Amino acid sequence: MAINAQLLDVINEQVNAEWQAALIYQQLSYEMDTLSLPGLRDWFAGHAVEEQDHAQKFAQHLLDRGEKVALHTIEVPSLTINSALDAFKAAYEHEKKVSDMIRNLANVADEVNDLDSRSLINFFLDEQIEEEATVSEIVDQLELVGTDGSGILRIDARLGGESGTSEE
Repeated sequence: MAINAQLLDVINEQVNAEWQAALIYQQLSYEMDTLSLPGLRDWFAGHAVEEQDHAQKFAQHLLDRGEKVALHTIEVPSLTINSALDAFKAAYEHEKKVSDMIRNLANVADEVNDLDSRSLINFFLDEQIEEEATVSEIVDQLELVGTDGSGILRIDARLGGESGTSEE
């Protein structure tokens, strides 16, 4: 079950990217707490946990195939968050970046003819479609309500009722 060196590198980068995503979502959770939006805080915190789970899935794939996981320094980009809309726009941009990385991972797996990685990669291709759609919809809703406090609080209450994770 040896894995091609190029694919190994790309999957290891994905492990690190998922940890970075977890840290970004955790930071966004803190930002929502600062804005007194506990529902959005919990939504982002739940997504931070989901991203950790994603990192573990990629890492476990490598470990199951007899490879080493190589974590490296993970930087969290500086985020300027003054509103819920800022936070979700930042999340949306990051989800698009992760989607590009997953598509690249799929391309590399195809180039090196690694069929053993396809089910994992296909799961994440589907996952990213869902993630982008979800976050994009929230951005649209926040843009729709603008600075209307009652609208923002309704979104906060609705998302606070969700666990923040989309996986069953």
